[in-house]
Amino acid sequence: MDFHKIEDQALHLPKEERAQLIQRLVLSLESPSEEELSSDWLLEARRRAEELDNGLVQAVPGDDVMRKARALIR
Repeated sequence: MDFHKIEDQALHLPKEERAQLIQRLVLSLESPSEEELSSDWLLEARRRAEELDNGLVQAVPGDDVMRKARALIR
């Protein structure tokens, strides 16, 4: 399907559906790619590992984190 066919079909959608389509298209432009996300997460993991290695932060046991999280949502 080419651009003009898609455009024509989109313009014939009800107003609410056109608005939803616009929102999804705009969000798709603003969202980072899978490659960008992977790179960002890798950088964050390295930064956190460095903080742990340098003693800038202390690790918290997973059980403690989960206990506190559950307490917050009760």
